[in-house]
Amino acid sequence: DVAMTGEITLHGKVLPIGGLKEKTMAAYKAGMKTVIVPAANKPDISEVDETVKQNLEFIYAETLDDVLENALLQTE
Repeated sequence: DVAMTGEITLHGKVLPIGGLKEKTMAAYKAGMKTVIVPAANKPDISEVDETVKQNLEFIYAETLDDVLENALLQTE
């Protein structure tokens, strides 16, 4: 299960968000396994609870393409 947070511009750039600690805790409590967050928020991971960090895979996205590549299943 994948959770995402962030804002995407009209040009496909992923912008940083606030409240990463709370949003990742909510994703963890909801049973998510992976969280896609804006790459600009990577330094904020230090604020995230250790239990959450150990149980979630964090993927850092700079563009909409990064998000789609990691959020959608590929079919043959």
